Amino acid sequence: MHQYKGKLIIHTGSMFSGKTSSLEKDLNRFVIAGYNTMAFKPSVDTRYDTSEIKTHDNISLQAILVDSIDDIMEHYNREQPNVIGIDEVQFLKGKADAIVSNINQLLAEDVTVILAGLDMDFTGHAFEVVKELMPIADYLYKHHAVCVKCGTDAWVSHRKIKDKERVVIGASKEYEPLCRRCFLEEKIKEEDIVNKNQVSFDL
Repeated sequence: MHQYKGKLIIHTGSMFSGKTSSLEKDLNRFVIAGYNTMAFKPSVDTRYDTSEIKTHDNISLQAILVDSIDDIMEHYNREQPNVIGIDEVQFLKGKADAIVSNINQLLAEDVTVILAGLDMDFTGHAFEVVKELMPIADYLYKHHAVCVKCGTDAWVSHRKIKDKERVVIGASKEYEPLCRRCFLEEKIKEEDIVNKNQVSFDL
């Protein structure tokens, strides 16, 4: 595992693509190899047990709840782990450049950093922090769920509910993985419904 010293490993993609499972597997390998590891997850993610990172297939890993990268740095300065894992990195509070700067500091101190996070929101726009982190990754893995409409590789997490807030925590009741073509078809259907529900007035 020495070859991963001071390296940045990123698992990204849509929901249900196995990002968190891959994070958990990577961290577990370092634990088995005898490294001092710490796992974190943003406190905004309340879907599962607050002290655990949990995958959609119910694999869990003990984690520390944090709000921001500053919280993670405080834990690092106290505990000095060799390996740090962060799940749902797109939900960390703070500006993207501050998160990137602190992660670069960890890498410069030979800490292995493993991240899992969504590359895009439900509209198909990039999460800024993941977009900034991807180019500096030593190992970058784009994971794919299966499109629930046609069975090809999914591209984005389509929101099934009407809430337009950018961050809405949920799972299969709120989101479904779709390929690009099926996502665009759903967008057209949604726009047609909106247009039909609009009331026009003759002046």
